Amino acid sequence: MALVQEAEQRLTEAGIAFGHGTTNAFDEAAWLVLWRLRLPLDQLDENAERAVSPGAAAQVRTLVDERIATRKPAAYLTKEAWLQGVDFYVDERAIVPRSFIAELLADASIDNWLGEHTRRVLDLCTGNGSLAVLAAMAWPEVQVDAADISTEALEVAAINVARHQLDARVRLLPSDGLAGVDGVYDLILCNPPYVNAASMAALPQEYRAEPELALAGGADGMDFVRRLLADAPARMSEHAVLVLEIGNERPFFEAAFPHLEAVWLSTSAGDDQVLLLTRDALVAHP
Repeated sequence: MALVQEAEQRLTEAGIAFGHGTTNAFDEAAWLVLWRLRLPLDQLDENAERAVSPGAAAQVRTLVDERIATRKPAAYLTKEAWLQGVDFYVDERAIVPRSFIAELLADASIDNWLGEHTRRVLDLCTGNGSLAVLAAMAWPEVQVDAADISTEALEVAAINVARHQLDARVRLLPSDGLAGVDGVYDLILCNPPYVNAASMAALPQEYRAEPELALAGGADGMDFVRRLLADAPARMSEHAVLVLEIGNERPFFEAAFPHLEAVWLSTSAGDDQVLLLTRDALVAHP
């Protein structure tokens, strides 16, 4: 489609940064064009020769103009994000969902650490609620709590819980870390703020459009993680595990917790983005 090629060229020339659902100018262009034309996002080839009216083409160009001028992630313009083929609502109140934990839920990578005892799941730092929704979909027998310090993010999460008709199984909780949750959990999922201060200072504008609270992790990125790992055992059942995403911060994580026994999990981004911790490992950690 000529409009996609045109948009790709404009995004490339403008030096747009990606990483909020796409990784390159072509995919981002296809997303914007198909969304604006109200066409399925997975049917670019089928619509390659589709005639586009001058008015519709003008609307596409206006959307691309907005993407370039504002440097907002495309997801904030379309109010839509996709994770493992599931659609989610998103706006500036919450970070754009892109957690690699979603892959582990979809491919059952962590199921070996779960069992009949797995009944209560916590998605901490839930943001727009996407991991909580995916967990509830993956394990129909579990109850999921979705917690976040941001009440605005929880408003977005509520939209997604309702969209996927999971109100009976997903409970939204305002919570600063683990302070606002109750009881113990058999599985804790957490994609926390972990970006170190130097990386925060160098982030492209697209990332600065997101809530800083969801990204900034202090000097070494481990401020929230330190508190979480200290508090987690009291909120974990005997055989519980914690699945934690830390992005590109593995060196800082290992420097902060040199004696902690962690299982590093494979994702499409490699073997250093997500780790699993048992309750026993956390209790034994000095």
